[in-house]
Amino acid sequence: MSTSNEGYIIEFVPMGNSVKVTAMDPVTLTEVSIIGPRTAGQEELQRNVLNKLQYVLTKEKTGKGNSVPDRRSSKGGIIV
Repeated sequence: MSTSNEGYIIEFVPMGNSVKVTAMDPVTLTEVSIIGPRTAGQEELQRNVLNKLQYVLTKEKTGKGNSVPDRRSSKGGIIV
């Protein structure tokens, strides 16, 4: 099922006991997905996927999501 909310395209795809929810911004063509329980309400899943989309759009706009953090320690290992 697809719906449009505030200019976003949202798709709900049932997958067993889960639902994959995808949201796309048609202006930037940015797309994000979440997986939620099938028992969750459609409004809750929609709110969560739109929050994730806004987060990603903000990161892209500010350029704060483009760099990979340096996870090497001073001892040559990798901090996990």
